[in-house]
Amino acid sequence: MRTLGYFLFLVFWVSQPQKSCTTPLPERTTPSAEPTPEDPETNQGNDMERSRSKRSWMWNQFFLLEEYTGTDYQYVGKLHSDQDGGDGSLKYILSGDGAGDVFVINENTGDIQATKRLDREEKSSYVLRAQAVNKKTGRPVEPESEFVIKIHDINDNEPKFTKDVYSATVPEMSEVGTFVVQVTANDADDPTYGNSAKVVYSILQGQPYFSVESETGVIKTALSKMDRENREHYQVVIQAKDMGGQMGGLSGTTTVNITLSDVNDNPPRFPQTTYLFRAPESSPVGSTIGRIKANDADEGVNAETEYKIVDGDEHNMFEIITDKETQEGVVVVKKPMDFEKRTMYNLKVEADNTYDDPRFHYLGPFKDVATIKIIVEDVDEPPVFSRSGYVLEVKEDAKINTVIGMVTAQDPDAARSTVKYSVDRHTDMDRIFNIDSGNGSIFTSKPLDRESLLWHNITVIATEISNPKESSRVPVFIKVLDVNDNAPEFAMLYEIFVCENAKAEQIIHTVSAIDKDDSYSGLQFSYALANPAAHSTNFTVRDNRDNTASVYTRRNGYSRHEMNTYLLPVVISDYGFPTLSSTGTLTIRVCACDHKGNMQSCTAEALSHPTGLSTGALIAILLCIIILLVTVVLFAALRRQRKKEPLIVSKEDIRDNIVSYNDEGGGEEDTQAFDIGTLRNPEAIDDNKLRRDIVPETLFFPRRTPAARDNTDVRDFINQRLKENDLDPTAPPYDSLATYAYEGNGSVAESLSSLESVTTDGDQDYDYLSDWGPRFKKLADMYSGADSDKDS
Repeated sequence: MRTLGYFLFLVFWVSQPQKSCTTPLPERTTPSAEPTPEDPETNQGNDMERSRSKRSWMWNQFFLLEEYTGTDYQYVGKLHSDQDGGDGSLKYILSGDGAGDVFVINENTGDIQATKRLDREEKSSYVLRAQAVNKKTGRPVEPESEFVIKIHDINDNEPKFTKDVYSATVPEMSEVGTFVVQVTANDADDPTYGNSAKVVYSILQGQPYFSVESETGVIKTALSKMDRENREHYQVVIQAKDMGGQMGGLSGTTTVNITLSDVNDNPPRFPQTTYLFRAPESSPVGSTIGRIKANDADEGVNAETEYKIVDGDEHNMFEIITDKETQEGVVVVKKPMDFEKRTMYNLKVEADNTYDDPRFHYLGPFKDVATIKIIVEDVDEPPVFSRSGYVLEVKEDAKINTVIGMVTAQDPDAARSTVKYSVDRHTDMDRIFNIDSGNGSIFTSKPLDRESLLWHNITVIATEISNPKESSRVPVFIKVLDVNDNAPEFAMLYEIFVCENAKAEQIIHTVSAIDKDDSYSGLQFSYALANPAAHSTNFTVRDNRDNTASVYTRRNGYSRHEMNTYLLPVVISDYGFPTLSSTGTLTIRVCACDHKGNMQSCTAEALSHPTGLSTGALIAILLCIIILLVTVVLFAALRRQRKKEPLIVSKEDIRDNIVSYNDEGGGEEDTQAFDIGTLRNPEAIDDNKLRRDIVPETLFFPRRTPAARDNTDVRDFINQRLKENDLDPTAPPYDSLATYAYEGNGSVAESLSSLESVTTDGDQDYDYLSDWGPRFKKLADMYSGADSDKDS
């Protein structure tokens, strides 16, 4: 009935001239003779009446309800022109959105109908154009006009949330009304028409913890001091309903997963007040004794805990470290423990949160205290030396078994086990020292020599007699003290020269001495000539009193032709106790010098014979050596050339021939291709043997060649085999080259070989070998000797 009323109104409205307050539509203008009483503008002036046009047909909008469910076409409205006299001469034409498909018009009556079920959410309005034309002429009687068909909305869409599931986080212990999250639902219906798109939010699940604002969808906390440690996760169901939440409205729901985030509202608490740990006294520094943990119901940074020792560790023996991964307190040894000094420690340990929240200080102190008892267990410890190292001294002339010092070690345990001592022989391979196993006295067992080795570094081992596994070591450094047991000697081998024209009391050289013994500052050596050189009139030595001595001449002029070398013995003495001395001999050579004192020559022969070889002599010697080498090389080449002479020099030179076959056969197993016996005895051929270097042909059987007649010549045999292989279809499919050294039909001397000879040794006479010369003499002796043996 509501739709019908609209249509009736529209039909009436379009048939009457109206003043529209909407956007002007196309209108038909024609002159009018007199004003119409119904025209509201007739009270205006005559000029306005003359210019007013008659609005013959006009409409504003048609309205159509969506989601029509009837079986017939839905009636939209009626088009009518005042030019239509009802005689059927006009027809109405519809064009635009959906014309002919969605909307159809009765061309005679102008009735418009919708042929399909329409959805406003897909398309909310249609713009169409109408025209009235003469059926006969086809000319329009009215200008084409545009109208709109609007689809009226019905509540056919429920609200839909932007997310199927929301996730939100809110801190625990939050005040009532704390914002959590906002949800949003959209309704596809027309928000300008009725309440179809007016959405109201409500909470279906989640009371009394949370609430939602009905118009905005903002979710807030509804309960104060919600504790994460009691409950961490909440699931809230929110409903969005259109029609302002009234009955009959459509609705949609969404789920909001809310998590309470942690705050530091719980202090750390030890699960027990006392912890007991046991640790052996031998626990190394840095080792772990035990672990403790204070539980904190919070998580993350709010559960991070620091541990510290607040009492009971006066000597700073231990420390407690926080394990960042497990939040445990690790008790660690900081200094070595000694059971004999202290057997137990009572430590007071405090656990405190690293980060605190001032808002929750009212809950109490965020720390806890516990006691740790550490019992030190006795361990059988190795002996302990009184020192970490010993330094001893001994003179190098000390006699064997001289005690040089003592080491001491004791068992630190309460049992005080007896200790025995020994020397680690890896540090004293020569067994120079020994030790008394009972009292630790170290004595020498071999002579010492400071000049050979100044320091001896040995290791002494102390072992418990009751437990040999427990032992300790200590280094002992033994310094060998010097005694004056080495006489001084010249520092080097001196070469002293004196010029023939030297003057008396002239210094020709300065010498010094060394001593293997310890050197002390100050005067160490004295020098003097040995007898009988002390009375020499040629040279003398004077002590400079600074550990050096100078050699002086005692006369003017020396002659190298008379005497070119002088020997000067010098006694060198030290100032040690006892005093030691040695005699060193200085060799002084007389040399020729120029007027400036520069040495020129020191030998007597140098005056008449120049030293060395001239350049010409050296070149001559080198040429002789080269000629000799060339001669040797030529001689060796001639010897090699003679050895390479051919075996058969002439036809009369009769000997066995060595024949080379340069044939590449089938490999190491191909021995048939080189059977030289075949050339000597053609009857020895085995026709049944196949070559092993090729795959045999299965289509052809090997041909049997006729046996060669007796005494067949080798040339005829080779020609016969060549012909047979040329005609043989089973021959190998490759070329094979074999070279044979053919002797011919006969020889004057015949063959010396005994291979397959038809005669016996008894039929041969080898006396003619003696006539062939010296080269066949040994061969003639051998065969003639054989005959004599046979005759005997």
